[in-house]
Amino acid sequence: MISLEPAQAGDVEACALILEEGRRFQREQGFVQWTDDYPNIDTVRQDVQAETGYVLRVDGRLAGYLSIGFSGDPDYAEIKGSWRSDAPYAVVHRMAFSGKFRGMGLAQAAFGAVEALCRERGVQYIRVDTDFPNKRMQHILAKNGFEQCGVILFRGSEKLAYDKILP
Repeated sequence: MISLEPAQAGDVEACALILEEGRRFQREQGFVQWTDDYPNIDTVRQDVQAETGYVLRVDGRLAGYLSIGFSGDPDYAEIKGSWRSDAPYAVVHRMAFSGKFRGMGLAQAAFGAVEALCRERGVQYIRVDTDFPNKRMQHILAKNGFEQCGVILFRGSEKLAYDKILP
């Protein structure tokens, strides 16, 4: 069984290790989206304190980490292109999975769980961004019904911006 749960203080170190695995995986794919200093354990701690950190568990075992915010994102205020809605939205950042679970379709399961969480909260709109060379995430986003809307500036770097209006 796959579940999405709020990350707890006791999950922080394991989540930081999953993010580090994600950073290494990106480099193995030939690109650097996450720098050596971001995201890090402090980022996870901040997510947990802000109640935006979530873990994905497979049969009770920690398999992934992501941040889901419901308060908007100032980096999304300006876009080269256009968002398809001005409605309140959820934003997904820092999605990574343990290599032990790679190939199990966890990204699709995670986005399904994010959509369910959005519906529970009455939110019908999701925004996300990724790096230009991150073809894997671009494919995952398209496969999960996200549409490319333009380019945003996130942490000083241009990123591809995607959104999804939930049915």
